[in-house]
Amino acid sequence: MNSPPPEIIENLKAFLREDVRSGDITTNAMKPTDSQGTGTIYAKSKSVLAGLEEVIAIAEFSGLTYEVLAYEGNWVSPGNAVLKLNGSVKTLLTVERLCLNIVQRMSGIATKTYNMVQTARKGNPNVIIAATRKTTPGFRYFEKRAVQVGGGDPHRYALDDMVMIKNNHITVVGGITVAVKAAKAAVSFSKKITCEVRSLSETIEAIEAGADIVMLDNFTPEDIAMVHKELKKHSLRDRVLLEASGGINETNVMAYAEGGIDIISSGSLTHSYDSSDFNMLITM
Repeated sequence: MNSPPPEIIENLKAFLREDVRSGDITTNAMKPTDSQGTGTIYAKSKSVLAGLEEVIAIAEFSGLTYEVLAYEGNWVSPGNAVLKLNGSVKTLLTVERLCLNIVQRMSGIATKTYNMVQTARKGNPNVIIAATRKTTPGFRYFEKRAVQVGGGDPHRYALDDMVMIKNNHITVVGGITVAVKAAKAAVSFSKKITCEVRSLSETIEAIEAGADIVMLDNFTPEDIAMVHKELKKHSLRDRVLLEASGGINETNVMAYAEGGIDIISSGSLTHSYDSSDFNMLITM
């Protein structure tokens, strides 16, 4: 099990400070002794497990030890124990909710991602299912990592990862060709250039201007199949990766995959998921 990077551990510490503030008044009111106990985290819903790395990090900086009982990326069922935390009962009571919040949300995203990947690959075994930047401020790392645990691609983490020319950029500079050529002139060859388009003609224009990836925004599956066919006819298909985005979810992702697309990006992975259900039971 990998440890999160130092800046993420600092984020987890900040999350705990946000929850505790001046003190855990309920636990303190119980006047617990320094007795030791075990907090076991159990699944209460069928899920692809994610978030254990983060919970283990919380345990380590809180002075708890741990025993891993299940592994990220695997399915867990109601009643399955996934992790034991051992140490001060007071500490277990204080970190319980933060640990559960992390694992519930990350497992929910991993489960949704897994299901979408499996559905899409029935239509195209090589298609990539990717997240977007439609993430919760402050929680992006965790949401993107959960997508990866579920078998998806995180896409770009931030604005400095790659060039993504959207419709507003095109409007501001005066056209697709101008926008793509400006990006190619200003940015290192090591950065991919994606250009959003709304029609077949714009797709061809973006390819001829030198875009590496063309994002077919809000196209129907039928439109994508048509674009794929036309690009092959004009010997343009092998020059570019095609990405579909906009309104794609579990109900229609296979139809998009069947149309010959390379990448499907979906904001729903990180903004429209159902959290999985877990609980922690403490024993003395």
